Amino acid sequence: MDVQRFIDNAIDEIRREVKGKAIIALSGGVDSSVCAVLAHRALGENLVPVYVDSGLMRRFESERIVELFSHLNLMKVDASERFLNALRGVTDPEQKRKIIGETFIRVFEEVASEVGAEYLIQGTIYPDRIESEGGIKSHHNVGGLPLHIEFKGIIEPMRDLYKDEVREVARALGLPMEISERMPYPGPGLAVRIVGEITREKLEVVRTANAIVEEEISSFKPWQAFAAVIGKATGVKGDNRVYGWVVAVRAVTSRDAMTADVLELPWGALRRISSRITGEIPGVSRVVYDITPKPPGTIEFE
Repeated sequence: MDVQRFIDNAIDEIRREVKGKAIIALSGGVDSSVCAVLAHRALGENLVPVYVDSGLMRRFESERIVELFSHLNLMKVDASERFLNALRGVTDPEQKRKIIGETFIRVFEEVASEVGAEYLIQGTIYPDRIESEGGIKSHHNVGGLPLHIEFKGIIEPMRDLYKDEVREVARALGLPMEISERMPYPGPGLAVRIVGEITREKLEVVRTANAIVEEEISSFKPWQAFAAVIGKATGVKGDNRVYGWVVAVRAVTSRDAMTADVLELPWGALRRISSRITGEIPGVSRVVYDITPKPPGTIEFE
């Protein structure tokens, strides 16, 4: 890929498609961050970057994103209660994704109305489209979108790029390594790392477990590493029986997210992760390591 040609073409496309003001959905991941820089170069003050805190983010993530992108006059919207209320009682993974997709869009529509923007720019990339259109799973920003959308247009300048190509563009744009090399994080957030209904208790368990996994595995350079709450099982803590949460740990290597292989972690690292999760999170009774490649499994659990 000719990176500079892509950058020039993307800026031209945004200028051509947007007639007036636009908002960009900025999550802090490498895809949306690259897209935000491209859009800012194209539109300047006619761009309003919007970060929506869904309540489904990793520990301390919202604070860091606001800090990293304050120079772009980032607008933060706390919609955590709105998302959690919309997801209450929902167990089906596809329904979760569609609820999250629609909630994001409605929040963006409201913000756009406030600031006088008629266009939405998204950092959608090629694997998002392939998996959504192929019926594998609905990405919240593609197959999870509602049929009726009030924007005049949705612009996706990176729709044909794979993740490794996005990282190339990020480096060419001079984004910090914290962004350009950032581990992928799903748009629906921790919602797809909780099997079944999303509750505040499960969110706190998976948020803490996820932080432990990322901390312990980062030195092994995974493509993606995280924890998921997948159910409950009997365990023993002290001399007492507990019926606690089962946390699955997943760490994979990949090039483009279309396929993935399991990262072969040292036994000592796995034992340390298990000890920390069960010791630091009272409600967890056991930890398992997922050794399924993609395919047949997907990277995330839902």
